[in-house]
Amino acid sequence: MGQLGTWPARVGAGLSRVGVGFSRACAVVVVSMSVPAVWAGAVALGIRWGPGNPWSWVAPAVLVCAGTLGLSRPVCRAVRLLVARWTGTVVPAGHRQAPPVTRMSTGYWWNGFGYERTRRDALVDQRWRIRWNDPANWRDLRFTAIVPFTAGLVALLPPAGAVVAVLGLVPGSGFGPSGALARLLGLLGLVVAVALSPYAWRTIEPVAVRFLRPSAAMALAERVEELTAQRADVTTAQAAEIRRIERDLHDGAQARLVGLGLSLATAEKLLETDPDRAKALMREARAGATASLTELRELVRGINPPVLSDRGLVDAVRALALDSPLAVTVGADLRHRPDPPVESALYFAVAELLGNAVKHAGATRVRISLAEGGPGASGAGGTGTGVVIVVEDDGRGGARVRDGGGLAGLRRRLAAFDGTLEITSPAGGPTRATLEVPCASS
Repeated sequence: MGQLGTWPARVGAGLSRVGVGFSRACAVVVVSMSVPAVWAGAVALGIRWGPGNPWSWVAPAVLVCAGTLGLSRPVCRAVRLLVARWTGTVVPAGHRQAPPVTRMSTGYWWNGFGYERTRRDALVDQRWRIRWNDPANWRDLRFTAIVPFTAGLVALLPPAGAVVAVLGLVPGSGFGPSGALARLLGLLGLVVAVALSPYAWRTIEPVAVRFLRPSAAMALAERVEELTAQRADVTTAQAAEIRRIERDLHDGAQARLVGLGLSLATAEKLLETDPDRAKALMREARAGATASLTELRELVRGINPPVLSDRGLVDAVRALALDSPLAVTVGADLRHRPDPPVESALYFAVAELLGNAVKHAGATRVRISLAEGGPGASGAGGTGTGVVIVVEDDGRGGARVRDGGGLAGLRRRLAAFDGTLEITSPAGGPTRATLEVPCASS
Protein backbone atom coordinates (compact mmCIF):
# COMPACT_ATOMS: atom_id res chain seq x y z
CA MET A 1 0.00 0.00 0.00
CA GLY A 2 2.83 2.36 0.78
CA GLN A 3 4.40 1.88 -2.65
CA LEU A 4 1.04 2.19 -4.36
CA GLY A 5 0.37 5.40 -2.48
CA THR A 6 3.56 6.97 -3.80
CA TRP A 7 2.57 6.54 -7.45
CA PRO A 8 0.11 9.46 -7.54
CA ALA A 9 2.71 11.67 -5.90
CA ARG A 10 5.35 10.60 -8.42
CA VAL A 11 3.00 11.15 -11.33
CA GLY A 12 2.06 14.57 -9.99
CA ALA A 13 5.71 15.53 -9.51
CA GLY A 14 6.52 14.34 -13.03
CA LEU A 15 3.66 16.33 -14.55
CA SER A 16 4.77 19.37 -12.56
CA ARG A 17 8.31 19.04 -13.91
CA VAL A 18 6.96 18.74 -17.44
CA GLY A 19 4.74 21.78 -17.01
CA VAL A 20 7.46 23.94 -15.48
CA GLY A 21 10.00 22.81 -18.06
CA PHE A 22 7.61 23.45 -20.94
CA SER A 23 6.83 26.97 -19.75
CA ARG A 24 10.54 27.73 -19.30
CA ALA A 25 11.35 26.36 -22.74
CA CYS A 26 8.68 28.64 -24.21
CA ALA A 27 10.19 31.60 -22.33
CA VAL A 28 13.66 30.77 -23.71
CA VAL A 29 12.21 30.56 -27.23
CA VAL A 30 10.46 33.92 -26.93
CA VAL A 31 13.60 35.65 -25.64
CA SER A 32 16.16 34.00 -27.92
CA MET A 33 14.08 34.12 -31.10
CA SER A 34 13.01 37.75 -30.84
CA VAL A 35 15.89 39.01 -32.97
CA PRO A 36 15.46 36.28 -35.66
CA ALA A 37 11.78 37.23 -35.70
CA VAL A 38 12.84 40.76 -36.63
CA TRP A 39 15.08 39.35 -39.34
CA ALA A 40 12.24 37.22 -40.72
CA GLY A 41 9.90 40.22 -40.67
CA ALA A 42 12.43 42.31 -42.57
CA VAL A 43 12.87 39.59 -45.21
CA ALA A 44 9.09 39.18 -45.54
CA LEU A 45 8.75 42.94 -45.98
CA GLY A 46 11.34 42.96 -48.76
CA ILE A 47 9.65 40.04 -50.51
CA ARG A 48 6.27 41.74 -50.27
CA TRP A 49 7.56 44.93 -51.81
CA GLY A 50 9.08 42.99 -54.66
CA PRO A 51 12.35 43.39 -56.55
CA GLY A 52 11.04 46.36 -58.50
CA ASN A 53 10.79 48.56 -55.43
CA PRO A 54 14.11 50.33 -54.71
CA TRP A 55 13.39 50.07 -50.96
CA SER A 56 12.93 46.31 -51.08
CA TRP A 57 16.49 45.72 -49.91
CA VAL A 58 17.41 49.04 -48.19
CA ALA A 59 14.52 49.06 -45.72
CA PRO A 60 14.96 45.41 -44.61
CA ALA A 61 18.69 45.98 -44.07
CA VAL A 62 18.00 49.06 -41.95
CA LEU A 63 15.32 47.17 -40.02
CA VAL A 64 17.67 44.24 -39.36
CA CYS A 65 20.47 46.49 -38.09
CA ALA A 66 18.20 48.70 -35.99
CA GLY A 67 16.30 45.74 -34.53
CA THR A 68 19.46 43.82 -33.68
CA LEU A 69 21.13 46.82 -32.04
CA GLY A 70 17.99 47.81 -30.18
CA LEU A 71 17.15 44.32 -28.89
CA SER A 72 20.63 43.05 -28.04
CA ARG A 73 20.84 44.55 -24.57
CA PRO A 74 17.20 43.77 -23.54
CA VAL A 75 17.63 40.17 -24.75
CA CYS A 76 20.85 39.71 -22.79
CA ARG A 77 19.32 41.34 -19.72
CA ALA A 78 16.34 38.97 -19.92
CA VAL A 79 18.64 35.94 -20.31
CA ARG A 80 20.68 36.96 -17.26
CA LEU A 81 17.47 37.41 -15.27
CA LEU A 82 16.07 34.01 -16.30
CA VAL A 83 19.32 32.17 -15.62
CA ALA A 84 19.70 33.79 -12.19
CA ARG A 85 16.09 33.07 -11.25
CA TRP A 86 16.01 29.46 -12.48
CA THR A 87 19.49 28.20 -11.65
CA GLY A 88 20.98 30.72 -9.20
CA THR A 89 23.92 31.34 -11.55
CA VAL A 90 24.68 35.04 -11.74
CA VAL A 91 26.11 36.11 -15.09
CA PRO A 92 27.61 39.59 -14.59
CA ALA A 93 26.80 42.14 -17.26
CA GLY A 94 30.26 43.69 -17.23
CA HIS A 95 29.11 46.97 -18.75
CA ARG A 96 31.29 49.97 -18.09
CA GLN A 97 29.85 52.37 -15.54
CA ALA A 98 29.71 56.01 -16.49
CA PRO A 99 32.01 58.15 -14.33
CA PRO A 100 30.49 61.23 -12.67
CA VAL A 101 30.31 64.39 -14.74
CA THR A 102 32.04 67.22 -12.88
CA ARG A 103 32.39 70.91 -13.53
CA MET A 104 35.93 72.23 -13.61
CA SER A 105 37.17 75.59 -12.37
CA THR A 106 37.35 76.75 -16.01
CA GLY A 107 33.59 76.32 -16.40
CA TYR A 108 33.85 73.29 -18.70
CA TRP A 109 32.37 69.88 -17.83
CA TRP A 110 34.59 66.80 -17.65
CA ASN A 111 32.86 63.47 -18.42
CA GLY A 112 35.81 61.11 -18.12
CA PHE A 113 36.70 61.36 -21.81
CA GLY A 114 36.77 65.04 -22.70
CA TYR A 115 35.58 68.55 -21.88
CA GLU A 116 32.23 70.00 -22.96
CA ARG A 117 30.67 73.41 -22.53
CA THR A 118 27.45 72.21 -20.88
CA ARG A 119 26.51 69.32 -18.63
CA ARG A 120 24.00 68.04 -21.18
CA ASP A 121 26.65 67.91 -23.93
CA ALA A 122 29.01 66.12 -21.55
CA LEU A 123 26.38 63.50 -20.72
CA VAL A 124 25.46 62.91 -24.38
CA ASP A 125 29.10 62.60 -25.40
CA GLN A 126 29.79 60.24 -22.48
CA ARG A 127 26.78 58.03 -23.33
CA TRP A 128 27.81 57.58 -26.96
CA ARG A 129 31.48 57.01 -26.16
CA ILE A 130 30.61 54.29 -23.66
CA ARG A 131 28.09 52.73 -26.04
CA TRP A 132 30.60 52.36 -28.87
CA ASN A 133 33.74 51.70 -26.83
CA ASP A 134 32.31 49.27 -24.28
CA PRO A 135 33.36 45.68 -25.16
CA ALA A 136 30.28 44.39 -23.31
CA ASN A 137 28.02 45.85 -26.00
CA TRP A 138 29.83 43.90 -28.73
CA ARG A 139 29.67 40.80 -26.53
CA ASP A 140 25.90 41.26 -26.25
CA LEU A 141 25.62 41.52 -30.05
CA ARG A 142 27.62 38.32 -30.48
CA PHE A 143 25.45 36.50 -27.95
CA THR A 144 22.28 37.74 -29.65
CA ALA A 145 23.46 36.16 -32.90
CA ILE A 146 24.57 32.90 -31.25
CA VAL A 147 21.76 32.10 -28.81
CA PRO A 148 18.99 31.46 -31.42
CA PHE A 149 21.03 28.68 -33.07
CA THR A 150 22.10 27.04 -29.79
CA ALA A 151 19.82 27.30 -26.78
CA GLY A 152 16.99 28.67 -28.89
CA LEU A 153 16.83 25.65 -31.22
CA VAL A 154 17.04 23.17 -28.34
CA ALA A 155 14.32 24.98 -26.37
CA LEU A 156 12.17 25.04 -29.50
CA LEU A 157 11.83 21.24 -29.52
CA PRO A 158 9.12 20.90 -26.80
CA PRO A 159 6.84 23.63 -28.25
CA ALA A 160 7.33 22.23 -31.74
CA GLY A 161 6.52 18.74 -30.47
CA ALA A 162 3.37 20.08 -28.81
CA VAL A 163 2.27 21.74 -32.06
CA VAL A 164 2.84 18.50 -33.99
CA ALA A 165 0.90 16.58 -31.32
CA VAL A 166 -2.08 18.92 -31.61
CA LEU A 167 -2.09 18.78 -35.41
CA GLY A 168 -1.80 15.00 -35.46
CA LEU A 169 -4.09 14.01 -32.62
CA VAL A 170 -6.87 16.60 -32.77
CA PRO A 171 -9.58 15.53 -35.25
CA GLY A 172 -9.81 17.59 -38.39
CA SER A 173 -6.21 18.87 -38.23
CA GLY A 174 -4.32 15.93 -39.76
CA PHE A 175 -1.21 16.26 -41.88
CA GLY A 176 -2.71 14.67 -44.94
CA PRO A 177 -4.92 11.94 -46.28
CA SER A 178 -3.35 9.27 -44.11
CA GLY A 179 -4.94 9.51 -40.67
CA ALA A 180 -2.65 6.78 -39.27
CA LEU A 181 0.45 8.70 -40.28
CA ALA A 182 -0.95 11.85 -38.72
CA ARG A 183 -1.70 10.06 -35.45
CA LEU A 184 1.79 8.49 -35.47
CA LEU A 185 3.44 11.86 -35.96
CA GLY A 186 1.19 13.35 -33.29
CA LEU A 187 2.17 10.66 -30.79
CA LEU A 188 5.83 11.19 -31.67
CA GLY A 189 5.45 14.94 -31.13
CA LEU A 190 3.75 14.35 -27.77
CA VAL A 191 6.59 12.06 -26.66
CA VAL A 192 9.17 14.66 -27.71
CA ALA A 193 7.34 17.45 -25.88
CA VAL A 194 6.89 15.44 -22.67
CA ALA A 195 10.37 13.88 -22.65
CA LEU A 196 12.36 17.02 -23.46
CA SER A 197 10.40 19.67 -21.55
CA PRO A 198 12.25 19.18 -18.22
CA TYR A 199 15.66 19.47 -19.92
CA ALA A 200 15.45 21.57 -23.09
CA TRP A 201 15.48 24.92 -21.28
CA ARG A 202 18.64 24.06 -19.32
CA THR A 203 20.91 24.71 -22.30
CA ILE A 204 20.46 28.45 -21.78
CA GLU A 205 22.70 28.39 -18.69
CA PRO A 206 25.93 27.00 -20.26
CA VAL A 207 25.42 29.12 -23.37
CA ALA A 208 24.99 32.27 -21.28
CA VAL A 209 27.98 31.44 -19.10
CA ARG A 210 30.16 30.68 -22.12
CA PHE A 211 29.28 33.61 -24.38
CA LEU A 212 27.77 36.27 -22.12
CA ARG A 213 30.17 36.31 -19.18
CA PRO A 214 33.13 38.71 -19.50
CA SER A 215 36.37 37.05 -20.55
CA ALA A 216 39.26 36.73 -18.13
CA ALA A 217 41.13 39.55 -19.85
CA MET A 218 38.10 41.84 -19.74
CA ALA A 219 37.40 40.98 -16.12
CA LEU A 220 41.03 41.72 -15.27
CA ALA A 221 40.87 45.05 -17.13
CA GLU A 222 37.66 45.98 -15.33
CA ARG A 223 39.23 45.02 -12.02
CA VAL A 224 42.26 47.21 -12.77
CA GLU A 225 39.96 50.12 -13.59
CA GLU A 226 37.99 49.53 -10.41
CA LEU A 227 41.14 49.41 -8.29
CA THR A 228 42.43 52.56 -9.97
CA ALA A 229 39.20 54.37 -9.12
CA GLN A 230 39.33 53.04 -5.57
CA ARG A 231 42.91 54.21 -5.17
CA ALA A 232 41.91 57.68 -6.38
CA ASP A 233 39.00 57.73 -3.93
CA VAL A 234 41.24 56.62 -1.05
CA THR A 235 43.82 59.27 -1.95
CA THR A 236 41.13 61.96 -2.07
CA ALA A 237 39.65 60.81 1.24
CA GLN A 238 43.08 60.79 2.87
CA ALA A 239 43.84 64.29 1.60
CA ALA A 240 40.49 65.56 2.88
CA GLU A 241 41.07 63.92 6.26
CA ILE A 242 44.54 65.46 6.53
CA ARG A 243 43.10 68.90 5.71
CA ARG A 244 40.40 68.40 8.35
CA ILE A 245 42.98 67.45 10.98
CA GLU A 246 45.17 70.42 10.06
CA ARG A 247 42.18 72.77 10.21
CA ASP A 248 41.04 71.41 13.57
CA LEU A 249 44.55 71.66 15.00
CA HIS A 250 45.06 75.17 13.64
CA ASP A 251 41.72 76.55 14.74
CA GLY A 252 41.44 74.70 18.03
CA ALA A 253 44.30 73.14 19.94
CA GLN A 254 47.04 75.22 18.28
CA ALA A 255 45.34 78.52 19.07
CA ARG A 256 44.76 77.44 22.66
CA LEU A 257 48.38 76.31 23.07
CA VAL A 258 49.65 79.64 21.70
CA GLY A 259 47.43 81.46 24.17
CA LEU A 260 48.67 79.14 26.91
CA GLY A 261 52.28 80.02 26.11
CA LEU A 262 51.55 83.76 26.18
CA SER A 263 49.71 83.43 29.49
CA LEU A 264 52.63 81.53 31.05
CA ALA A 265 55.14 84.11 29.74
CA THR A 266 53.09 86.97 31.16
CA ALA A 267 52.66 85.14 34.48
CA GLU A 268 56.41 84.64 34.66
CA LYS A 269 56.97 88.37 34.29
CA LEU A 270 54.29 89.25 36.86
CA LEU A 271 55.33 86.58 39.37
CA GLU A 272 57.50 89.04 41.39
CA THR A 273 55.61 92.31 40.85
CA ASP A 274 51.97 91.13 40.89
CA PRO A 275 51.67 87.60 42.33
CA ASP A 276 47.85 87.68 42.40
CA ARG A 277 47.65 88.54 38.72
CA ALA A 278 50.25 85.87 37.94
CA LYS A 279 48.23 83.24 39.83
CA ALA A 280 45.09 84.24 37.89
CA LEU A 281 46.94 83.88 34.61
CA MET A 282 48.25 80.49 35.65
CA ARG A 283 44.72 79.36 36.53
CA GLU A 284 43.58 80.49 33.09
CA ALA A 285 46.52 78.63 31.55
CA ARG A 286 45.57 75.48 33.41
CA ALA A 287 41.97 75.76 32.17
CA GLY A 288 43.28 76.33 28.66
CA ALA A 289 45.51 73.28 28.92
CA THR A 290 42.52 71.20 30.04
CA ALA A 291 40.43 72.50 27.12
CA SER A 292 43.28 71.80 24.69
CA LEU A 293 43.62 68.27 26.02
CA THR A 294 39.86 67.75 25.58
CA GLU A 295 39.99 69.02 21.99
CA LEU A 296 42.94 66.78 21.20
CA ARG A 297 41.10 63.80 22.61
CA GLU A 298 38.05 64.62 20.49
CA LEU A 299 40.28 64.96 17.43
CA VAL A 300 41.93 61.61 18.10
CA ARG A 301 38.52 60.05 18.70
CA GLY A 302 37.46 61.29 15.25
CA ILE A 303 40.48 59.59 13.68
CA ASN A 304 40.09 56.30 15.50
CA PRO A 305 37.76 56.08 18.50
CA PRO A 306 39.47 54.55 21.55
CA VAL A 307 36.49 52.29 22.21
CA LEU A 308 36.93 50.82 18.74
CA SER A 309 40.61 50.07 19.33
CA ASP A 310 40.14 48.79 22.86
CA ARG A 311 36.85 46.89 22.76
CA GLY A 312 36.08 46.20 19.12
CA LEU A 313 33.38 46.93 16.58
CA VAL A 314 30.37 45.71 18.55
CA ASP A 315 31.01 47.86 21.63
CA ALA A 316 31.92 50.83 19.43
CA VAL A 317 28.58 50.56 17.61
CA ARG A 318 26.79 50.27 20.96
CA ALA A 319 28.56 53.45 22.07
CA LEU A 320 27.27 55.15 18.91
CA ALA A 321 23.78 53.94 19.76
CA LEU A 322 24.00 55.44 23.26
CA ASP A 323 25.10 58.81 21.86
CA SER A 324 22.36 58.88 19.20
CA PRO A 325 19.18 60.89 19.87
CA LEU A 326 17.16 58.04 18.33
CA ALA A 327 16.01 54.84 19.99
CA VAL A 328 18.68 52.48 18.66
CA THR A 329 18.64 48.72 19.21
CA VAL A 330 21.86 46.79 18.56
CA GLY A 331 22.02 43.04 18.08
CA ALA A 332 25.35 41.33 17.50
CA ASP A 333 26.57 37.82 16.74
CA LEU A 334 30.26 38.33 15.99
CA ARG A 335 32.54 35.70 17.46
CA HIS A 336 35.69 37.14 15.92
CA ARG A 337 37.04 40.64 15.47
CA PRO A 338 37.67 41.80 11.90
CA ASP A 339 40.96 43.34 10.91
CA PRO A 340 41.43 46.92 12.21
CA PRO A 341 41.03 48.63 8.78
CA VAL A 342 37.77 46.75 8.19
CA GLU A 343 36.55 47.59 11.70
CA SER A 344 37.26 51.27 11.13
CA ALA A 345 35.52 51.33 7.74
CA LEU A 346 32.43 49.57 9.12
CA TYR A 347 32.31 51.78 12.21
CA PHE A 348 32.31 55.02 10.25
CA ALA A 349 29.84 53.54 7.75
CA VAL A 350 27.39 52.79 10.56
CA ALA A 351 28.01 56.25 12.01
CA GLU A 352 27.18 57.85 8.66
CA LEU A 353 24.01 55.79 8.27
CA LEU A 354 22.90 56.78 11.77
CA GLY A 355 23.57 60.41 10.93
CA ASN A 356 21.47 60.10 7.77
CA ALA A 357 18.62 58.59 9.80
CA VAL A 358 18.74 61.61 12.13
CA LYS A 359 19.21 64.37 9.54
CA HIS A 360 17.32 63.17 6.47
CA ALA A 361 14.99 60.27 7.24
CA GLY A 362 13.09 61.75 10.18
CA ALA A 363 13.32 58.39 11.91
CA THR A 364 12.53 57.66 15.55
CA ARG A 365 13.82 54.09 15.82
CA VAL A 366 16.82 52.31 14.33
CA ARG A 367 17.73 48.63 14.52
CA ILE A 368 21.33 47.54 13.89
CA SER A 369 22.38 43.91 13.55
CA LEU A 370 25.93 42.64 13.17
CA ALA A 371 26.57 39.06 12.12
CA GLU A 372 29.09 36.84 10.45
CA GLY A 373 28.28 35.64 6.98
CA GLY A 374 28.66 36.44 3.34
CA PRO A 375 31.60 35.58 1.15
CA GLY A 376 34.65 34.32 2.98
CA ALA A 377 38.17 35.43 2.49
CA SER A 378 40.40 33.27 4.55
CA GLY A 379 43.66 34.79 5.59
CA ALA A 380 46.65 33.87 7.63
CA GLY A 381 46.08 33.73 11.29
CA GLY A 382 42.31 33.87 11.23
CA THR A 383 39.10 32.30 10.13
CA GLY A 384 37.88 33.33 6.68
CA THR A 385 34.47 34.93 7.04
CA GLY A 386 32.59 38.08 6.30
CA VAL A 387 30.79 40.72 8.33
CA VAL A 388 27.21 41.66 7.49
CA ILE A 389 25.68 44.74 9.10
CA VAL A 390 22.04 45.68 8.61
CA VAL A 391 20.86 49.18 9.59
CA GLU A 392 17.10 49.65 9.41
CA ASP A 393 15.15 52.76 10.40
CA ASP A 394 11.46 53.70 10.42
CA GLY A 395 11.95 56.98 8.56
CA ARG A 396 10.21 58.38 5.52
CA GLY A 397 12.28 56.33 3.03
CA GLY A 398 13.18 57.38 -0.48
CA ALA A 399 16.94 57.08 0.02
CA ARG A 400 18.86 56.59 -3.22
CA VAL A 401 22.51 56.15 -4.15
CA ARG A 402 23.24 59.19 -6.30
CA ASP A 403 26.48 60.12 -8.03
CA GLY A 404 28.47 62.40 -5.80
CA GLY A 405 26.23 61.75 -2.79
CA GLY A 406 27.15 60.47 0.63
CA LEU A 407 25.86 56.95 0.00
CA ALA A 408 27.86 56.72 -3.23
CA GLY A 409 30.99 57.75 -1.35
CA LEU A 410 30.23 55.20 1.36
CA ARG A 411 29.84 52.48 -1.27
CA ARG A 412 33.19 53.43 -2.82
CA ARG A 413 34.95 53.31 0.56
CA LEU A 414 33.57 49.83 1.23
CA ALA A 415 34.56 48.73 -2.27
CA ALA A 416 38.20 49.27 -1.26
CA PHE A 417 37.72 46.15 0.92
CA ASP A 418 35.63 44.32 -1.73
CA GLY A 419 32.60 45.26 0.33
CA THR A 420 29.10 46.11 -0.86
CA LEU A 421 26.31 48.43 0.21
CA GLU A 422 22.69 47.67 -0.73
CA ILE A 423 19.91 50.15 -0.02
CA THR A 424 16.21 49.26 0.08
CA SER A 425 14.17 52.39 0.75
CA PRO A 426 10.64 52.55 -0.66
CA ALA A 427 8.69 55.78 -0.32
CA GLY A 428 7.21 55.91 3.15
CA GLY A 429 9.91 53.66 4.57
CA PRO A 430 11.38 51.72 6.12
CA THR A 431 14.95 52.15 4.92
CA ARG A 432 17.19 49.10 5.09
CA ALA A 433 20.94 49.34 4.43
CA THR A 434 22.97 46.14 4.20
CA LEU A 435 26.77 46.37 4.46
CA GLU A 436 28.74 43.26 3.62
CA VAL A 437 32.53 43.03 3.76
CA PRO A 438 34.59 39.86 3.34
CA CYS A 439 37.50 39.78 5.76
CA ALA A 440 39.91 37.59 7.66
CA SER A 441 38.74 37.70 11.26
CA SER A 442 41.13 37.23 14.13
